[in-house]
Amino acid sequence: MKMELAKISSKGQLVIPQNIRDKLKIEEGEILVVSTKDDLIILKKIKDPMEEDDMKTLIEIKKAWEEIESGKYKKKSSDEFLKEISRW
Repeated sequence: MKMELAKISSKGQLVIPQNIRDKLKIEEGEILVVSTKDDLIILKKIKDPMEEDDMKTLIEIKKAWEEIESGKYKKKSSDEFLKEISRW
């Protein structure tokens, strides 16, 4: 997994790196759902109109947030997290 950095503009806009836009086929006017928890932001590209698989993914994200809040998952340092995702 390759990680990218993005910077917020003075108007609060975020530029998604070109290689990610290409990979996900994100074009001007696309719709993204934004979900947040503490300092984590998740972006999910959805179709217009929204399809059943988009809704299922959003429900899974909601359930994951609830599981994290309930303490089901252990906390890790950023180094531990990066080591773990590098194994994915």
